[in-house]
Amino acid sequence: MSTKVTIVRLATGVPGLDVVLGGGLPEFSFNLIAGQPGSGKTTLAHQIMFSLATPERPALYFTALGEPPLKMLRYQQQFDFFDGEAVDRRVRFISLSDDAMAGALDRVLQRIVDEVATHNPAFVFVDSFRAVMHASETNDPSHHAMQQFIQQLGVLMTSWQATTFLIGEYSSESDSSPVFTVADGLIWLRQSVERNSMVRKLEILKMRGQPTLPGLHTFRIGTNGVTIFASASAAAPIEAAAATRPVAQRVSLGVPGLDDMLGGGLPRGYSLLVAGPSGSGKSILAAAFLAEGARVGERGVIAAFEQRPNRTRSQIVVDLIANGNIGLLESHSSDLSIDEITYLLISEIRRLGARRVVIDSLSGFELALAPTFREDFRESLLRMVTAFSVEGVTVLMTSELEDRYTDLRFSPYGSAFLTDAIIVQRYIEVASHLLRVMAVVKVRASVHSSELRAYSIDAGGIRLGEMLADQEGLLGGRPTRRRAGNPASRDGDDTTDG
Repeated sequence: MSTKVTIVRLATGVPGLDVVLGGGLPEFSFNLIAGQPGSGKTTLAHQIMFSLATPERPALYFTALGEPPLKMLRYQQQFDFFDGEAVDRRVRFISLSDDAMAGALDRVLQRIVDEVATHNPAFVFVDSFRAVMHASETNDPSHHAMQQFIQQLGVLMTSWQATTFLIGEYSSESDSSPVFTVADGLIWLRQSVERNSMVRKLEILKMRGQPTLPGLHTFRIGTNGVTIFASASAAAPIEAAAATRPVAQRVSLGVPGLDDMLGGGLPRGYSLLVAGPSGSGKSILAAAFLAEGARVGERGVIAAFEQRPNRTRSQIVVDLIANGNIGLLESHSSDLSIDEITYLLISEIRRLGARRVVIDSLSGFELALAPTFREDFRESLLRMVTAFSVEGVTVLMTSELEDRYTDLRFSPYGSAFLTDAIIVQRYIEVASHLLRVMAVVKVRASVHSSELRAYSIDAGGIRLGEMLADQEGLLGGRPTRRRAGNPASRDGDDTTDG
């Protein structure tokens, strides 16, 4: 009876990469890291190398570039992952430039074999592998010669039980190269400039023996190196989301009377959209939601995309941030993706053990995205909301909603189906004055009020008033009002003043 060979998966040390790879990098695999110049290939390779290499399992980094390794290291040492003490101890750099420029593949291969035999590395990197191929074409341009070299290199590295990485510059995966066939894994880096935004994406075109996450995953190069933002749907399947939301548990929004309109509060783990025009109090409601969480011992996270919370706008939120009850995520970058924001928010949620999240606002969030990510905004937003649901947090999102005064709109973007609950704020004209009104449009799987309630805003926050009775009055006339009654009543039999 045959048994399966166990393949060890190595943790790469690159945030997000192990998730995209489906659990890590297969040990002893033969991999190609490919992409355009400047896409981050060398940085990614160095980051993996410094993370994996140990004194007992060292790494060899062969450079076939026309510049000395010292010049490359001068720039790579600017990253946080670079460890100068590891060089020549657990990481060794060897130049192949003279051998590569000679154009003899057998000479290059022999040099690699000699160094591997001498140092017995667990990890081997060849950068740039494409430079070796170009140099060899001068002496022997045949496709067969290159294929033979690649196959021999792959067999030798496997026999030495080394995990190997070839780093090469390729414009697209349609390039004809034998390495695409021989390699066990193909990690492709892409970059493009759209308006003033630099968008970088990673794709695993191939990884033998394990399922990887399909599609393009955005990444960013920062001082800590490469960070990959795996699609939020990877960590948050919709089926799992539904299983993690106990509707019986309710959380308070912190506005007296509003919980009653919601049927007893917002079900824990739900997502709530608060939509309204400018000045209607969306951010004030969001602040009350976070403050109420802090009062009952639930930490929160706020993502601010329009204006940083300040003492003029929200003294409560500023104080909660200062005392550590709320984590703040803000970004003025113009090349964000929803997957990146989801990654950053979930990291902050887990760091704080937060139970409440505010995104203020979706309108500003959409404008902060790189143009290419705005095209599938609704689809990406659904992935983000699902990811938060799996984390078990309750989410409040605000959104700018144009008030046309003559009709009642529920939400922008056609995004009503994306959230579990919707509260709409709007203005109506009463006797040449603007009156604020609020309604609960939807609470999924829960009974809720259908009333339109007037409200005011003062130093203490939002104050709910009485229900408006004359529906026709909302379209511009003077509405009549009923006396305060059951806030959840829907029978429509209450008497009104004439």
